[in-house]
Amino acid sequence: MISERGITLYDNLEKLGGMLVSTDAVIDALFGTGRSRPIRGDFKVALEKVNGSRKKRMGPKVIAIDLPSGLDADSGACDPVCLRTDNTITLGFPKIGLYNSPGAGMAGMVTIADIGIPEFLAEEIKTEIIIGEWANSVITQRPLEANKGSFGKVLVVAGSINYVGAAYLACSGAIRVGAGLVTLATAESLGIVLAIKLTEVTHLPLPESDSGIISAEAVDIIVPELKFYDVLLLGCGLGQSESVRAFIRSTVLQTKDKKPRIVLDADALNALANTLNWWQKLPSGAILTPHPGEMARLTGRSVVEIQSNRLGITKEMARKWDKTVILKGAYSVIATPEGRCRVCPLANAGLASAGTGDVLAGVVAGLWAQDLNAFDAASLGVWLHAKAGESVKAVLGDTGMVASDLLPVLPVEIKRLKESLR
Repeated sequence: MISERGITLYDNLEKLGGMLVSTDAVIDALFGTGRSRPIRGDFKVALEKVNGSRKKRMGPKVIAIDLPSGLDADSGACDPVCLRTDNTITLGFPKIGLYNSPGAGMAGMVTIADIGIPEFLAEEIKTEIIIGEWANSVITQRPLEANKGSFGKVLVVAGSINYVGAAYLACSGAIRVGAGLVTLATAESLGIVLAIKLTEVTHLPLPESDSGIISAEAVDIIVPELKFYDVLLLGCGLGQSESVRAFIRSTVLQTKDKKPRIVLDADALNALANTLNWWQKLPSGAILTPHPGEMARLTGRSVVEIQSNRLGITKEMARKWDKTVILKGAYSVIATPEGRCRVCPLANAGLASAGTGDVLAGVVAGLWAQDLNAFDAASLGVWLHAKAGESVKAVLGDTGMVASDLLPVLPVEIKRLKESLR
């Protein structure tokens, strides 16, 4: 669980063995500081000196106990002299501010220390940290007598002349997490190129308005096919031409035919952003996967607002839209209409490159096709994607990692999860 409330500690500093440790103390009594007031006086000077010393080549390592001094536990807001730490050992439960900007960037590696708080005290808390033990509990088992139909069928509508790779990455993400059958529906002229890359995928060519751009009339081909699939993934690399926007709106908002479960990503979300009350016309069970820029367009807020309250806004919009929402980025957030929320505790600068979101969308769709519920499919998808990123980072570092590096590592991470159950 993750604490819904916490106490911001403006702590004193003790120098121990070449390391500076931020420890709990009653600073209000000593320095007159308060939760809503800026740090000042001797304590401000001390923090400035510590932060300054960290810029030196042989500067100290800094460890925070519970929270870095000057970091707000509830929001992640930071005092101008907030202590930047290498590690944070947070007590009892993780605090929201450790996973929300800018606090997330100040806390370093976060470790949760059990201090004996009874678990029943957290039973009403609906926000959780995703951990390996939870992922173990939901990973799909594959009986020996299974066939490809046992693990779900995914229809991916993706790609355009400028974003051919998005279709490849999304389909591959779904395959690599075990979906039984994946079909790519894309502009007809792109089919030959993608068929060479995607030899395990079946293909559904769609009519074009321009070379490599799906026509609005493609809805007449897609809609009759929907009944044959468990999950529809729509949006990756489709582009933002008017014909594509019309196709997206017709496919998910206007057709009355029964639809499979729907994952909407990238340009599908951009197409909906300009549609009045779009969420009321979209099936309630859908999963939305916006990055902060897309979330800003969908909500009418700025990216700064989104990033300053990632958990709160994701939970708010999941309730309003009646959808499961994944807000991508460092410490991705997953929220449901019922108010449940999970946070991925992993952040990796190597994943800040083009195409990694397409892989994630495919991963989520592939897992959802295997009969997980929407919340678990979204959460497990985020976790496996992040763990694959960590594995690639361990070999390549966080510079030069590309989205396709994740693909062969995804089944390895699933294998590790299953082996840990034995």
